[in-house]
Amino acid sequence: MEIRAASDDDWPGVWAIVAEVLAEGVAYTYDPEMTEDEARGKWLPPAPWRSTVTVDGGQVLGAATWGPNQSGPGSHISNANFVVSSETRGQGVGTALVEDTLARARAEGYAGMQFNAVVETNPAVALYERLGFEIIGTVPRAFQHPRLGPVGLHVMYLEF
Repeated sequence: MEIRAASDDDWPGVWAIVAEVLAEGVAYTYDPEMTEDEARGKWLPPAPWRSTVTVDGGQVLGAATWGPNQSGPGSHISNANFVVSSETRGQGVGTALVEDTLARARAEGYAGMQFNAVVETNPAVALYERLGFEIIGTVPRAFQHPRLGPVGLHVMYLEF
């Protein structure tokens, strides 16, 4: 397994995972009708944002994006997004992506990382907490889960 900068050649593999996550509808506040072009703008974004992929034998297993959480006076805090193929969840791909992204954000001089809307039922919450993130607030019933109904969205933060 290798983590490297994402390229245009990786897009078909990244899109397959993003489309899967959109169809599941349980982890992101994305519009389920998001087009491929809209998704591409989020997962292969322009600078100052960056994207990486986890690959094994040429197959994209997961992807990450990170950059400033806000512009101007808030740009010293990073934000990030992660997707992992359902076939490889639970095999360390997500952990590797998050750890790599944290290291890269630190190296770029960010002071911390903030997640603005983590679905409270997302198994990644436990991963984020294990890596030092804290839940600093929860917006109750802010996410319409397709099976569980309204659930909360966590704001999570890790100071570097």
